[in-house]
Amino acid sequence: MKRAPCLLLLLTVVPLLRASEDTPEPCELDDEDYRCACNFTDPEPDWASGLQCMVALEVELRAGGRSLEKLLERADMNPQHYADVVKGLRLRRLTVGAARVPARLLFAVLRALGYSRLKELTLEDLEVTGSSPPPLLEATGPALSTLRLRNVSWATGGAWLAELQQWLKPGLKILSIAQAQSLAISCEQLRAFPALTTLDLSDNPGLGERGLTATLCPHKFPVLQELALRNSGMETPTGVCTALAAAAVQPHRLDLSRNALRATAHPGAPRCTWPSKLSSLNLSFAGLEQLPKGLPAKLSVLDLSCNRLNRAPRPDELPEVPYPSSSKKELQDQKGQGNGLLAKAGRGEDNTSRMCAYWTFLSRLLTPGFRMFKR
Repeated sequence: MKRAPCLLLLLTVVPLLRASEDTPEPCELDDEDYRCACNFTDPEPDWASGLQCMVALEVELRAGGRSLEKLLERADMNPQHYADVVKGLRLRRLTVGAARVPARLLFAVLRALGYSRLKELTLEDLEVTGSSPPPLLEATGPALSTLRLRNVSWATGGAWLAELQQWLKPGLKILSIAQAQSLAISCEQLRAFPALTTLDLSDNPGLGERGLTATLCPHKFPVLQELALRNSGMETPTGVCTALAAAAVQPHRLDLSRNALRATAHPGAPRCTWPSKLSSLNLSFAGLEQLPKGLPAKLSVLDLSCNRLNRAPRPDELPEVPYPSSSKKELQDQKGQGNGLLAKAGRGEDNTSRMCAYWTFLSRLLTPGFRMFKR
């Protein structure tokens, strides 16, 4: 059996000739054999250096932005040639980045990783080129619990997520997609994610509320509990609520922090009913000068920290927060004291840093579930 040069290429290619002994190795393995990192930036990289990564639990491979087209001939390698070796790997977390990868090669690697115990896969700064191979009758890729994609482009347009999904075994729990060139999803081809509890679409400033509606394919996320939309072009909480209702998702936690939110909804926007299971809403770092309209009627956690509120919200403007019955009045009084300080700290150009600096003191005045400030 032939060995491949690094854990991405281990499964598909034969090691190339070693570079000069004077050339520093591109891969480093820590003393505990826990983490191995490779950065193949040289014009003639020493691919064989990646062999040391075979013993690691966590592997990071970066190809220096080069094209892996010349490795495509290995994409059709018979899995029986490497299955036993892959089954013996300790690998649990893999990061692959900085490369132009033919789709056929990427999915061949996923097929090979189906024999591994890999649980977390991160793809960063990748350009996936060419058409995808037809999927097999059943998913043969890894049984991932977490998949993270950052700055990954696909030649197949809106079908990319459906094609990728077909190669993964069911059971994915966390999906993160950041800095995507396009989040257009072909909902007709996409199957449901029966175990997905966390969807993170943060750091997609061009997404917006219309894009969110198109991305949250209806009835594809039946058990979603946490939705993160930080820095994703959201404009109003009401607009996000409408997108959630259209997709029939019921998240428990919603993160809208670091969006330039407006306090009022679009003119003529219909009244929206928030998901009944929503218990936590994060509106921190949103540049708010007043409390947004149309918030959920009940919440366990409302995070308004590091905004520019020009006055303390009135009790009737705030969602109902469950208090212990014996101390409800006392906690309301304390909350009012905290809001008074908030109003004083809420003016000026450097409001954000000043407001956040008050958290240590004010946290003693506020309820555990209601956070107006955060370090």
